[in-house]
Amino acid sequence: MSDPGKTLLVTGGGRGIGAAICRIGAARGYRVAVNYAENDAAAKSLVEDIESAGGTAFAVRGDVGSEPDVLAIFEAIDRKWGRLDALVNNAGVVDRKARIDEMSAARIERMMRINIVGSLLCAREAVKRMSTRHGGQGGAIVNLSSIAATLGGSGEYVDYAASKGAINAFTIGLSKEVATEGIRVNAVSPGIIDTEIHASGGQPHRVEAMREFVPMKRAGTAEEIAHAVLWFLSDEASYATGSVMNVSGGR
Repeated sequence: MSDPGKTLLVTGGGRGIGAAICRIGAARGYRVAVNYAENDAAAKSLVEDIESAGGTAFAVRGDVGSEPDVLAIFEAIDRKWGRLDALVNNAGVVDRKARIDEMSAARIERMMRINIVGSLLCAREAVKRMSTRHGGQGGAIVNLSSIAATLGGSGEYVDYAASKGAINAFTIGLSKEVATEGIRVNAVSPGIIDTEIHASGGQPHRVEAMREFVPMKRAGTAEEIAHAVLWFLSDEASYATGSVMNVSGGR
């Protein structure tokens, strides 16, 4: 095992907002488990960057939409560091712009399996390790939502918006369930953030197109979201649980 220290798992940590959370978390003293689904090179590069800056990290591959993979991710952390103190449910997918009457069942199922089921499974395993009910020392969970949960995503991706609405409800419910067990549960709801997720959804120019709809007239950065997440994980947020924080430039 490594030297004693707080352990943070970031799902979907290899790129974008997840990578920013990993970097800042490591800079603040967390040992970081960088979960990723496919891009070995990106995860390896991130771990090397963290270690070269004096931090501690390791990459753990796994699809959060697969229960066997989720179990393997948490077992890898158990073997590596023997404890878990914080979970950030960041992994998620978006898809091509479409109306509901153009969506296949396969698309909808994938969206819900990764965005919702994956977050629930990871939270389940985190609670087993962190809850004082199970002999743990407490901890914090932060779920990544989206402003789409309140805007609805009409004409683009109502399935994605619905998945993030479910994350908001889950955040509130779980926070109450484990409030007396040393675990705080909150969510951060980003607006338009300048990351590659828009290109993966077939809209590489979406950030520019949406600027005028944001009161601040700009997109956010991955680091701005990461700072909000790390605040919820910190002792400064010791009385915050069940909160969904919009970090959306005023939308």
